[in-house]
Amino acid sequence: MIDIKIAHVEAPYAFEAYPHIVEPLTEEDGGGFIITFPDLPGCMSDGETIEETIANGRDAFSAWMSARADMGKPIPKPTRHGQTPEPVKLVQRLPRSLHAELVARARSEGTSLNTLITMLLAEGVGRGAGASGRGRS
Repeated sequence: MIDIKIAHVEAPYAFEAYPHIVEPLTEEDGGGFIITFPDLPGCMSDGETIEETIANGRDAFSAWMSARADMGKPIPKPTRHGQTPEPVKLVQRLPRSLHAELVARARSEGTSLNTLITMLLAEGVGRGAGASGRGRS
């Protein structure tokens, strides 16, 4: 048997930042529970109780982070439920006059059209959330 030593590495994001799923295992699979991390391929653990499964999941998380760093691979950022880490492409048709106004404003602010539109959308969504009393999830 070969002994491999991997140095412990502190994760750039806390365990709690990463979405994780705790599900019951069937009796056929040994019973208890399993924890998986959608953002961390292959990172999983199990336990007899939910509490034990989460504690074991913390150990698996730490080992996964250390092994990933040891291999020189990047550590993925945590995503929110239903999100992907990559930006989403949006294609929107605009009237020529609106496009021209946006291009002129982007130039005057010294930024790209994409950055300006993203900023304007974020401002609008933020205002909408505040006005309706709902936060973003």
